[in-house]
Amino acid sequence: MSVPHGPAGVGEARRRLRQDLRTRGASDAIIDDAVLILSELLSNSCRHARPLEDEQVRASWGQDQDGEVTIAVTDGGGPTRPRLGMPSVTARGGRGLTIIRSLARDWGVLEGDPSGAVTVWAVLPSVPPPASRG
Repeated sequence: MSVPHGPAGVGEARRRLRQDLRTRGASDAIIDDAVLILSELLSNSCRHARPLEDEQVRASWGQDQDGEVTIAVTDGGGPTRPRLGMPSVTARGGRGLTIIRSLARDWGVLEGDPSGAVTVWAVLPSVPPPASRG
């Protein structure tokens, strides 16, 4: 789905992902983790990257037959590429990819599109990591 490059797009995508995964019968723990990952990816895109040519960013997701959920966000790229940070205890940000890494089985960055578009993706396992189970 395409959403506006900004906070309104984050909320819209979160609602759609939650609804879609609930319809597919995903557990609440998987849904919550997937929504958190999508929020982090979209927020990072809004904060650090340009929109695509249509002033939008693309959010996509899918659930495979084993229940793993793959989430991806594509934007127009920025001056830097996503990387894990080591923020200080008092830092106001910089923890998003660390959160994603703790929840996801894998994550990465795809680039090389002639338009400059960059996709950041994460794969959420069908059973959430022990720390995220409630």
